[in-house]
Order: sequence, then structure tokens, then C-alpha cells
Amino acid sequence: MPDHFDLLVIGAGPAGEKGAAQAAYFGKKVCLVERAPKPGGNSVNTGGLPSKTLRETALYFSGLRQRGLYGVEYRVKSDITISDFMFRERAVVESAWKLVDDNLAKHSVVTVQGHAKIIDAHTVEVSRFREDVHRITADVILIATGSHPVRPENIPFDGEIVVDSDTLLTLPSIPGRMVVVGGGVIGCEYAGTFAALGVRVTLINARERLLTQLDAEVSDALCAEMTRRLGVQVMLNSEVREIRVDNDGNRIATVVLTDGTELAADCVLYSIGRSGATEDLGLEEAGVRMNSRGFILVDENYRTTVPSIFAAGDVIGFPALASISMEQARVAMCHAFDLHYKQRVSPVLPYGVWTVPEIAMVGETEETAKAKEISYEIGKSSFRSNMRGQIIGDLDGFVKLIFRRDDQRLLGCSIVGEGACELIHVAAAVMSFEGTIDYFIQAVFNYPTLSDVYKYAAYDGLQRLARRIGASGGLPRVEG
Repeated sequence: MPDHFDLLVIGAGPAGEKGAAQAAYFGKKVCLVERAPKPGGNSVNTGGLPSKTLRETALYFSGLRQRGLYGVEYRVKSDITISDFMFRERAVVESAWKLVDDNLAKHSVVTVQGHAKIIDAHTVEVSRFREDVHRITADVILIATGSHPVRPENIPFDGEIVVDSDTLLTLPSIPGRMVVVGGGVIGCEYAGTFAALGVRVTLINARERLLTQLDAEVSDALCAEMTRRLGVQVMLNSEVREIRVDNDGNRIATVVLTDGTELAADCVLYSIGRSGATEDLGLEEAGVRMNSRGFILVDENYRTTVPSIFAAGDVIGFPALASISMEQARVAMCHAFDLHYKQRVSPVLPYGVWTVPEIAMVGETEETAKAKEISYEIGKSSFRSNMRGQIIGDLDGFVKLIFRRDDQRLLGCSIVGEGACELIHVAAAVMSFEGTIDYFIQAVFNYPTLSDVYKYAAYDGLQRLARRIGASGGLPRVEG
């Protein structure tokens, strides 16, 4: 293996893989260093793909999608094991490993397993158990090491009773009672997944609503559905004071809230934020600046405080989504090597959460539109009034459009219900070419499809706008 490369990438998650492939596509000699024995990072191994696959498995085992459709009630089989639950997840993860390996091999990226430490602006030391330290130099370094769950010292993590999102998947059995601490994406997704399997789930959130980045109406709908449909006990405006684990034969956790309430659980998932995976990388010594949570500081081109070192993905913090991480790394490499190709990440960023029900958004919400003093109107349509919604039995889903009053330009969209994370891309595409809600009215959608709900949300928006204009005395007359 050569000792010098055009690019050295640290981390084989979504950002690392795509950044390496982007540079190699343009003829750069690339080396990728990954500490874990398998590629994919958190997205493949502990986060995105496993959680989404487990969600599908839970919905299948529980028959949740089929309930009420055919006059048959489904129940999770009593003898289900953790192996049953994890089988599909393992198959998907192994497929993802192969896809990443194949992509890197196709682009002739040299891969090295080991721990990387940055020595200076162009030098990285790679160490591996029982092997000599190897030094590699490169013109450009890309850091894509991701993030990991925050683990406060006062929380008794043991990987069996008290777990984080990285260790949850190693549970030996499905718990009867689970307490989820944290109403963010990870907490809400896993709360729904395990509740679908019949686990008695209590979700504790310190804020007044779940997923505060969402439109308030969507957040409220999610909370209501989790409570009504899945039986999740949602405790808002509640904080945890202490978590204890009884170490006798029962091995039960007790979660104590600040108001003195005590909750017993067979498993506690503690999911309060993440921090950058930047420990032992030698960043401070190399001059790479980070914030208090270990996230690397970068400029608009993803360049760090060291000109030859770039960073992308979860390691730089928000929004910490695999889809955006990939694009950040591609853009970073185009700037690093002055490639006149992809110069920025699209400002239109779809956001999906695989809860039960599924939810997605892009652009403005009512809250952000009000904060920006935008003169807006909304348009809504439910899955209940959509024949595909009737066929699949999803009667509580809906699409909510946010558009500007004066020219009807689409500013945002939120969706609750089956297929939301796919449907959102229609709205994102319209927003990317600065389209108006007239696109949905003029377009022809297959029938019966959920996509057709966009058309009726647009009609609803125009009717609301007409009523508003009527109530205000109509449009001003122009004399001439």
C-alpha cells in the first residue's frame, strides 16, 4: 500500500463512503480508514437502517397495518424471541455492508481497518491491535467519524437494563415494560417499534411536546396516535432525577422523576442527545476546533480551521441525517479539489421520522412561518378522504401545505401517515424549482394513490385563501 494519497478519509459511514467515492470518481487516489470491522457507521450498524428495519418487523409481527381491514384481530405471537425480531435486521445490515464494500472497490478506494489519529495537517497515524503503527500522508483529509449517544455519568448504563441506542439492539429478549427517556427522533421511533410488539412503553420528555422541530399540529397528531393506537404513555414536561437498577434476581430498573413519581421497567432506553465522535483523533493538537459537544466546526464548504482538513456528516452536528451527510461530503470534496461539479447542498432538505405513524416534513412549518413574519396560508387533506388511504386502512394521516398568500408559492409541507417519508419528495421537488400549489392542481396523479392527496390539499388551500380574501373585502382595486 502506498504511503501517500490525494485524499485520506476517516470513517466509513454515509459521509465517508460518499466522500471517498466522489473524489475517486474524479481520478483522485483515495484511502479510507475505518476503526470497526465492518463499514457503514452508525447508519448501517446501530442507527438508521436497523431501526427502520426493526420498525417494519414490528409492524409485520403485530399485524398493525392489517388490523380492522379484514375483520381479523392480530396479536404478537406469545413465543416470539429476540432472534425472530432481529432476523430481518441482520439480513439488511449484511446487504448494506456488501453494497458499501462494492462501491468502494468499484472506485478503487484503498480501505484500511484501524484507529486513525491526526498528527498534523497532512499526516495520519493508523494503529491496529498487535500491529505496528503505520503513517499515511495525504493532500486532503476528510473526517467523517459520526456521533455517539450522550452518556451522563450519573446514568447506570449496563447494556442490559439501562441502554442507549447503540446497545438497545443487543438486548437478549424483548422486555415487558420499557421506559424511554427522550422525546427526540430516536426515542419516538423506538417507543413506537416496541409498543407495536406489545411492550408497555412509557415515553418521558422534558419538553412540552414531542419532536419540537415539527409543525405543532404534526407533533400533536404523533403524540395522540402513539397514545391511542399503540398504548404508549407519554409524559410531557417531565424530567428524570434518578435511574436505579435493582441488582437482585429480578433486575428491575426504577426511573424517578423530579416530581417524585417512580416508574418500574425491565428496560430503560436513555436517549438524550448525541455528541461528536472525535475522541482520540488528535484534533486539538492538530488545530481542528470543536464545540463543547465535540462537534467539529466547519465553514460553508465544510473546511475546518485547518485548511487541508474537511469534515462532514454527524461529526459536524445538526442536522445529522444520513441523506444530508452524503451530500455534505460530496460537496466538501468538490471544494477540496476544486472540482466544478457539486458546489452546495440543496437548501430544500426533506426530513423523515419512521415513527408509528410515519411523519415527514420539508421547508417551513406554521411556527417558523409566523416567526419569520411570512404572510402564509395552509391547505390540508386527509388520508380518510383519499381512496388509497381507505384501501390500506390509514384514515388518520394527512398532508399539510404551507404556501405564500400573494403568489401561492409552496414554502413547506408536513405529512403524517403511511408512506410519508416517500411522499414528502413530491413537495420537495416542487419547492426546489420554486413552484406554486398550482402544480398539484394541474398535475395528474395515478388513482387510487396517496399522492392524490396533494391535489385536494391544494384545493383546500385555495378555498381558505378565497374565504380570507372575501372576509377582508376582496382584493384592492387598481384604477386605470
